[in-house]
Amino acid sequence: MDLFDNFKIWVLLVCLISQLGHGFYLPGSYPHKHGIGGPLSVKVNSLTSIDTEIPFSYYSLPFCKPREGVKDSAENLGELLMGDRIENSPYVFKMYTNETDIFLCNTKPLSADEFKILKKRIDEMYQVNLILDNLPAIRYTTNQGYFLRWTGYPVGAKVQDSYYVFNHLKFTVLVHKYEDTNVVGIMGTGDAAEVIPTGGKSGSDVPGYMVVGFEVVPCSFQHNAESLKNLKMYGRYPSAINCDPSTVAMAVKEGESVAFTYEVEFVESDIKWPSRWDAYLKMEGAKVHWFSILNSLMVITFLAGIVLVILLRTVRRDLTRYEELDKEAQAQMNEELSGWKLVVGDVFRAPTNASLLCVMVGDGVQILGMSVVTILFSALGFMSPASRGTLITGMLFFYMILGIAAGYVAVRLWRTIGCGDKKGWASVSWKAACFFPGIAFLILTTLNFLLWGSHSTGAIPFSLFVILILLWFCISVPLTLVGGYFGAKAPHIEYPVRTNQIPREIPAPKYPSWLLVLGAGTLPFGTLFIELFFIMSSIWMGRVYYVFGFLFIVLILLVVVCAEVSLVLTYMHLCVEDWKWWWKSFFASGSVAIYIFLYSINYLVFDLKSLSGPVSATLYLGYSLFMVLAIMLTTGTVGFLSSFWFVHYLFSNVKLD
Repeated sequence: MDLFDNFKIWVLLVCLISQLGHGFYLPGSYPHKHGIGGPLSVKVNSLTSIDTEIPFSYYSLPFCKPREGVKDSAENLGELLMGDRIENSPYVFKMYTNETDIFLCNTKPLSADEFKILKKRIDEMYQVNLILDNLPAIRYTTNQGYFLRWTGYPVGAKVQDSYYVFNHLKFTVLVHKYEDTNVVGIMGTGDAAEVIPTGGKSGSDVPGYMVVGFEVVPCSFQHNAESLKNLKMYGRYPSAINCDPSTVAMAVKEGESVAFTYEVEFVESDIKWPSRWDAYLKMEGAKVHWFSILNSLMVITFLAGIVLVILLRTVRRDLTRYEELDKEAQAQMNEELSGWKLVVGDVFRAPTNASLLCVMVGDGVQILGMSVVTILFSALGFMSPASRGTLITGMLFFYMILGIAAGYVAVRLWRTIGCGDKKGWASVSWKAACFFPGIAFLILTTLNFLLWGSHSTGAIPFSLFVILILLWFCISVPLTLVGGYFGAKAPHIEYPVRTNQIPREIPAPKYPSWLLVLGAGTLPFGTLFIELFFIMSSIWMGRVYYVFGFLFIVLILLVVVCAEVSLVLTYMHLCVEDWKWWWKSFFASGSVAIYIFLYSINYLVFDLKSLSGPVSATLYLGYSLFMVLAIMLTTGTVGFLSSFWFVHYLFSNVKLD
């Protein structure tokens, strides 16, 4: 009877989930109901360009400002770090009310500085980014028969030697009729709990719509100066405006004003609320993307399996052959030892710069843990593009919390190398708390000075700098020290063999060991270079990256390959009687960072050809260096820990006097 009751409970649970599947929305993505004629306010984000990668404020150009003045929208930590500056705009719509030829403003005559900066922004191909109901404006174009999607629209265009500005916008708002029957009331805080319908009848008779698409067509239109004289904001332009995106007419000239107008059309669409981001998440070359990643996964998994099988068979054959001998034969064999068995008295000898190794491994564990948790949450939809800045905010949060793991691993490894000595654990914890964040802070501060000098919105404000420093020293550092304390209390890992007092001389190698270490990074690089292209395109080309499920699989595969590559290289070094495996095991897998940095330079030269100016190139290389450092610590840590486990396991099965 109990089994039957449990079965009924599971059936009810499955049915409930299937019923809620159509109406359950993750936090921050609930639908907004807008009544007919209700106000819809368009917001503006920073001006962006793939030519410079330096964002600027929308109102740094002579655009129309709203009546109530420019106001900043509430932004989270991630948005500020990404350079987003979301502000209100003068564009105001009425739900399901088509309007044409709406006059916004006629700017003051352009000064010499305004004219110069406007021409510069047009030359640098800056895009205007508008937002309606959390949806970025999307623009469709055709080029040589291909249908292209863009977010935002260009500030203007240059034709021959003349500059033209897009001063008339044709908006199309896609709406879907609000249906509250499928929406589930969920627990929430603040206004969110009030906005979400609970499935009741109240308010269901009032017609309403949800915004499911936002498109824009920019046009350059020459207005009649006489017709503009008596017009006020949101007044009707007296004659019809023909919006033709294929032609330009509004030339920008010093000392002359620019008039801005717009029109809006509402179109009822079959797109439902959960699918409204599909247009943004469709990545170009999707078939190539999936096929390449799947092919990479299969090939690398096959190669890694072969390497693992060969290694295990070789080691197991050596161990089995040794264990089958009697004691006399073992004693005789000990005198004729060769290969890895000769370094039994030196294999656990403390490496040079042991504290630095412990710190780097601890930081690597912290970054790896942050990456796994962040990608997993993103794959589950908790960090979608609909919630701007949540990805960066989540990464910072998880990184700070996992400071406990960094301190614990660094100190416990320090005690293991020191054979249980607790002396210096606090110093190791402090170094682990400050090593990677300190380098990152130095790189970002240097880049921030460049952005400050360019008056870019990408520059981190001084107040945010103070907040980041407080988060670092008030949360991350104490948690790392707490982790170090637990690491000092935990028992250290006992070595299975004793270390000789006099170190054994290492035979001269036939080939430089660093050559093997550098070459080992090619296999891990092969697992991610295809995915790396899409990630780089997302960061630098303004495309939305959202295939976190595949990224999570690639990350797992990368960890496995790094572990196996480092393990094989360590075994090869031990076989040639080289007992200095500690740092080599770290850089065997960590050397993949070198190839990623070289790929970044290749991407800069061949894919970002239009990137202009030394400041932009410096920013690109600085951020790439920051990314490469994090990858080196992560992959190096995976390689070292796997090699440490392998060496410990190997010599635990060999009993030599």
